[in-house]
Parts: sequence; C-alpha cells; structure tokens
Amino acid sequence: MSSVSVAGGKDRSAFVPFARWARNFWPAPLGIDGRERLRFIVGAVIGVLLTAWLSRWWAGPAASGPWMVASLGASAVLVFGMPSSPLAQPWPVLGGSTLSALVGAVCSALVPDPALAGALAVGSAIALMVPLRCLHPPGGAMALYVVLTAGDGWHLAAFPILFNVVVLLAAGMLYNSLTGRQYPHPQRMGRPAAAAQGAFTASDVDVALAHYNQVLDVSRADLEGLLHLAGRAAFQRTLGEVRCADIMSSPPLAVGPGASLKDAWALMRSAQIKALPVVDGQQLVVGIVTVADFMRLANLDVHEGLGQRLRALVMGRSGQPAAVHEIMSHPVQVAHIGQHAMDLVPLFSHGGHHHIPIVDNESRLCGVITQTDLVRTLAVVVQGRDEEAPKPGSARPRRTHHATAEAP
Repeated sequence: MSSVSVAGGKDRSAFVPFARWARNFWPAPLGIDGRERLRFIVGAVIGVLLTAWLSRWWAGPAASGPWMVASLGASAVLVFGMPSSPLAQPWPVLGGSTLSALVGAVCSALVPDPALAGALAVGSAIALMVPLRCLHPPGGAMALYVVLTAGDGWHLAAFPILFNVVVLLAAGMLYNSLTGRQYPHPQRMGRPAAAAQGAFTASDVDVALAHYNQVLDVSRADLEGLLHLAGRAAFQRTLGEVRCADIMSSPPLAVGPGASLKDAWALMRSAQIKALPVVDGQQLVVGIVTVADFMRLANLDVHEGLGQRLRALVMGRSGQPAAVHEIMSHPVQVAHIGQHAMDLVPLFSHGGHHHIPIVDNESRLCGVITQTDLVRTLAVVVQGRDEEAPKPGSARPRRTHHATAEAP
C-alpha cells in the first residue's frame, strides 16, 4: 500500500512542472472594463468600414486588383484597441506598412522562389522598421502579402496599402479623440526637475529597460507613469491608514504663554526635547517654543561660552525677554488627530517644520509628532517589519506625563 502511495506521489510531483508550463498558454485577462471593450469594438468597426467604403469607391467598379488588404484588420486592433502602444502610433502604422510593402516588392523582384522571397521580405522589413522606429507587426504581413500576390508590388504599396493606412489613421485620430484617448500618444514624458530621495528616476527606468532588452508594447512614458502609480499605491497601502493618533507622542508636554524662559528651558532639558507647544487655559495651541528660539535670541555678541549666553537669557537680563510668549513662534502649524500621517510629509520635507502639535476635535492639544516619529514609521515599513508597524488606534506614547508650566 505504501509503495503505491509513493508511486502516486511521484507521478503527481512529475506532473506539477508540466501543469505550470501548460498554464503559460492561458493568457491573463486584458484588464479593461465593458465600456472600454465597447469603445474598442465600435472603433474598429467604424475604422475598417470607412476604409473599405472609401477604398472601394477610389478603386471604382472596373478595378481589377484588390482595393483592401486583410492585414489592415490587425492595424485596426492596434489603433483602436491600444492607442497608447508604440506599435500603434501613426508613424509606425504608416511607415511600417508602406516601407514593408516596398521591401516585399524588392524581394519579389530579386528572388524567384516565393518561399525564400517571403522569408527574406519579412526579415528585411523587421530590419528596416527597428532602426527607423516604425515597428508595426502588420508590416511583416504587408511584406509577405506583396510577395505572395506576385503582382506589381510598387503599385500595391501605393494602392491599396498606403491609401488604406491613411484612411484608417485619419479615422483613428478622430475616433480616439472623441472617445477620450490621446492619439497620437506621447511616447516620452517630461523630465522631473528633481527626484525625491529614494524614489526612482527616469534614468533608473532607462537602465531597467536596457537590462530587460525586449520589445515592450507600452510606451516608455506610460511605463514610467505606471511605475510611479504602483509605487504610490504600495506606499498608500502600507501607510495610508496610519493616522496622527497612531504615531504621536502623548500626553504631550506644554507650557503656558506666561511661563518663564527658565521654567521652559528646564522642562525641555529634563525631558530631552527640542520643542514645547504653548497653550492657553483651554489647552488651545497658541504657539510653539523651540531650542532654535533660545539660540536665536542668545546674545551672540557677548564673548562668553554658549552655555553662559543661554544661562543669561533664561535667568533674565536687563532688556532680554523673560516669558515664553515673547519668543514663541505663532501662529503655529497644527494637525488633527484623525488626519493621515502621510499628510505631514510635505510639512516636514518642504515646510521647514520639525514638530507638529496634534489637536483633537475641540482643537485642544493632545499630542506632538516630530520628524523622528514619522521617519521611524517609514523605516519600519521600508524594512518590512510589519509586526512593528503602528496600527490604527494603537498609539505608541513616548512620554508618560503631561506638564504645563505657568508663570508663578
């Protein structure tokens, strides 16, 4: 019994690689909704129908040759279904189709064997389209079509091929524009003035594409835009639900506007902090005092040590400020307790702030967030330490006491 089980297990394990390989033949869904699918279908119908009507009219009832080529249907799929694709832009469609037809005419004239001429025509068309930046998959079909028709290839390149393509492109430009699709689609995006620290840049995308070294059916601009959107979505997923309440220091230390500079300085020294919110009797934030404020107002002209100058300031000297309200910064930037923590990033990175008081629904002081608090949260996410990431509603207090120093 055990040997049968083992044999069966071996059979199943041998089948797994084959099953994984076989799944590669089943493509992923296109990822478009019903509205886009309908737009795609209607556009292809209109484009092909308009091209057929005009081409048949141009050829006239006495035309002896073809007035439309079948590979135009493949071009319609690209122009109307993938208008942002590099392979569907006007120059690839026009140049790739027409030049490939001319290549087919040359190969047909020089090589008697249709099989060899057809193969050379397709290969030569690709060799021509790549450096001329007009790679268009139906172009290979155009080259082969001219060889297999065994007719006047030069005439076929002008009509019906060139005529068909021009009409289809005109219909594609009009239809895509009316249905909200930019066509021709920009293939390059403007270079940003500066990249955020740690964010990828346009040159990073170029390096990745060079390493990938395969033809992509998406423009470089769209690829870069998609990468930015994906990065933003991932960042929002990991930090988007973190609120100020989850990372703020609470309860906060604070002083009143009438507190002496000596008391405020002593409180900052004992708590080893660099800023104190200033609140009134109702705990409303009216300002903030920081170490920088003390440094700025220390008498730098006196030939004493920095410690002596600060001591002279906080102990009081004739003509020097004596109370917190005389040196505090006001008005002060605050944030709401329920606000997303990510909203504070521009305040810290560009606004010049280092400490943001957090207020509750009644605008009363309930916490403080520093650059260190936010950087610590970012570091946890970047390192993938999800178990240490702050969860909504689980604030991590840094201080365990609240003090409001007032003038005696």
